[in-house]
Amino acid sequence: MENTRVCVTGGSSYLGSSLIKRLLEKGYTVHATLRNLGDPFKVGLLKGLPTLGADNRLKLFEADIYNPDEFETAIQGCNYIFHLATPLQHEPKDTQFKDTSEAAVSGIKSIVRSCIKSGTIKRLIYTASVVAASPIKDSGSGFKQFMDESCWTPLNLSFAFANKVLIDYTHSKSLSEKELLKHTSGDLEVVSIACGLVGGDTLLTTMPESMGMLISQITKDSRRYQTLRFLEELLGKVPIVHIEDVCEAHILCMEKPSINGRFLCVSAYLSSAEIASHWEKNYPSLKIAEEFVEDSGRDIGWGSTKLKKIGFEYKFDAKVILDDTLKWAQKMGEFASSQNTVVPK
Repeated sequence: MENTRVCVTGGSSYLGSSLIKRLLEKGYTVHATLRNLGDPFKVGLLKGLPTLGADNRLKLFEADIYNPDEFETAIQGCNYIFHLATPLQHEPKDTQFKDTSEAAVSGIKSIVRSCIKSGTIKRLIYTASVVAASPIKDSGSGFKQFMDESCWTPLNLSFAFANKVLIDYTHSKSLSEKELLKHTSGDLEVVSIACGLVGGDTLLTTMPESMGMLISQITKDSRRYQTLRFLEELLGKVPIVHIEDVCEAHILCMEKPSINGRFLCVSAYLSSAEIASHWEKNYPSLKIAEEFVEDSGRDIGWGSTKLKKIGFEYKFDAKVILDDTLKWAQKMGEFASSQNTVVPK
């Protein structure tokens, strides 16, 4: 591991920072990219990781997905790359790309070229999203029986609770993942890991959006709850996963001798009503307003087994994911003072 160099794009993100910490703990040397090396918070987050040897095994590079050729320097000399960086909203001043989809797809193409040019990269692992894996039928009339790796989101349909940002993000992640998987037959091995809504804990000092969505019913956060419901309408139910399982799944897909293809990374598949039921059952002091509980009553199952077939085992179930998210939210002051001492029943 000491002789293995790994590149992580989008290093200061929720997942990026946690993945880098785990890689350093395992002894890898890490090249991490940030959009701006002049940002003291993001640089300090990574340079301050409490990991033995991080000072000389972590090197930071500046690179922006809107200027994808900038990633080439960070990729040079590495053996593997985790591509997490993704445009969340379109840069209005950008004239090179018309939207986030064009920027994301261009980023994939450029990074693939840089990986091949490097002569050292064995495998490109892309952090995809379950928003690209909707089990809805192409006609839009109902859902398939199961959600698995064969599912792709139809991009010509409209969905309840959608807004421009969510639709743009869905298109961006769908098109960029499809672009990546075009290269599975080449010399470069490529893997996409489509992650569910991530919860658990965080190295960040502000609440990650995905964690905020998981607790939106008890924080009465209407905007985040609407996004949670969008996921439910898009995917049938809400796929969730613990941050530690996500990191371990990424690392397993790197450490395998040879691997290609698409994998969904989700340990529980719940309706938003089932999430609300968890809070009401285990935290009776938390009152959920009626407008934050809607039961779709859908009968749809989880059918993905590809990660398990290559030897991955999820360590965290739905209860732990939700409880850890709530615990961390309390530490970060996401609740009123009267709720700061909330404990399970």
